[in-house]
Amino acid sequence: MRVSCLQENLAKGLNIVGRAVSTRSTLPVLANVLLSTDENRLKLSATNLEIVVTCWIGAKVDEEGATTVPARTFNDLVGALPQEQVHMTLNKGTETLHISCARTEANIKCIDAQEFPLVPEPEEEGRIRLDAPKFKEMINQVTFAAATDDARPTLTGIYTHFEGDTITMAATDGFRLSRRTAQFPGYIEKPRTVIIPARALDELARVMSDDVEELFVMMPENRNQIIFDLETILLVSQLIDGNFPDFQSVIPKRRKTRTVLNTASLLKACKTADIFAREASHTARIHIEPGDQRSAGFATISATSVETGDNEAQVDADVDGDPVELNFNVKYLTDVLTVVGTPQVALETTSSVEPGVVKSVGTDDFLHIIMPMQFGR
Repeated sequence: MRVSCLQENLAKGLNIVGRAVSTRSTLPVLANVLLSTDENRLKLSATNLEIVVTCWIGAKVDEEGATTVPARTFNDLVGALPQEQVHMTLNKGTETLHISCARTEANIKCIDAQEFPLVPEPEEEGRIRLDAPKFKEMINQVTFAAATDDARPTLTGIYTHFEGDTITMAATDGFRLSRRTAQFPGYIEKPRTVIIPARALDELARVMSDDVEELFVMMPENRNQIIFDLETILLVSQLIDGNFPDFQSVIPKRRKTRTVLNTASLLKACKTADIFAREASHTARIHIEPGDQRSAGFATISATSVETGDNEAQVDADVDGDPVELNFNVKYLTDVLTVVGTPQVALETTSSVEPGVVKSVGTDDFLHIIMPMQFGR
């Protein structure tokens, strides 16, 4: 293999695939990045056996070939090189990669590419076309609500349902639930439901640049995988087996009070309350009071810490219904307000002991449910 490329392109490619490199595997090759020539491009791949990330960068290929290079050593070296042409030559006899850039030269001992796991290729059949910016927004609005421990594997994944031209995504950790629906430009004849690891979707959102307008999704039959194709980036993830909880049944069917607030104002009040609430499992009190002929409605967010003090902030609100007082995990509320994406947000409540529903105002495609808390938990 003999290939040349720009340092900045190589560094960018390594950054894209780097998070998929395994750090705990007993297989040494999984700590490496696969380098292989592909016509007039250089292909970089990394995997931890749960996800595979591949990207292509422009390159001048003088001789075809492939090898796997230790990810950490190679990434640190490339980051230290000047922004000029990087020339790489593989000595197949010793499996050593010679790197030269300007007045810097290095040799890195590699592992034969044959030992690297098979890297899946994109497929043309059964591709679903998605709007990339919208899908990235959907990911950001649901993955934060997924569980982070593996006690219940299905809860670490995102319920994803394709039907017709509509996609529904949902996540829950047992204390909160996020659900987002959207239409996509493609169409699927046969409805399909899968559970995608939240970590894989977070990684997809990370590598998806803002100038990408569309991506394609493939779910090959009998492979328990999902493939995301971004033209120059390919992410393949294993799917999670199991049954996702029936989240539709926990969505409240009625409400007594609907409170509409300015998203930014409520977010600021919640962040302030969490300064004092974090010592008490992030529990804060929200008191909602309807307006009357003389004054507007409002919501008061307060938190108390035995050791550090307390605070109280009032936010104007349009309240339809009865007064109500609730105890919520204010960190959870902050999380959802950060991603809700609309200037105003609605909080729908029934009583102090029933779930609260957060909805975006002006659109009905997003909702979030938070279970109430009790002080002293």
